[in-house]
Amino acid sequence: MTNQQTQITQTYDQDDAQQILHLALARRSEGGQLTREQVLEIAQEMGISPEDLAAAEQEWLSHRGEFQEKQIFNQLRRERLKQGLIKYGIVNSFLVVLNLVTTHTLSWCLPILFLWGLWLALDAWKTFQLSGEDYEKAFQRWRLKKQLGQSIGSLAKKFFNSLQS
Repeated sequence: MTNQQTQITQTYDQDDAQQILHLALARRSEGGQLTREQVLEIAQEMGISPEDLAAAEQEWLSHRGEFQEKQIFNQLRRERLKQGLIKYGIVNSFLVVLNLVTTHTLSWCLPILFLWGLWLALDAWKTFQLSGEDYEKAFQRWRLKKQLGQSIGSLAKKFFNSLQS
């Protein structure tokens, strides 16, 4: 059996086929980008109906939007942690200096230092935990809060615009 016959009779799992096609498309396009017309042409060549392509595109857009929202959510969580670390450093530095000046030893500030540090460590662990049920719940709560804020903002804007008219 020749190498060419082996290639013709070989079968691929769906994931393998997707990866091969992805690599082939990346090689075919200039600069890694395809126009919408090129995507339509490729889909037609592969026997994908325009309806299936449109449905896949809508699904991709919704996943892409959620991915971008999760990136924003993760960045906000990291910023909140960073602010917490800065507050911890400032306040506890002051408490340590105050404790040393007043009693010449570290005594009453240590429980504050350790308890706040423990809380901050747990918050850091939660911040960098990017999967799981707790993460999804926190993301959904943040997303709902953001959407409610946008809705209230647009209602207020419409209300004030109607008052000005």
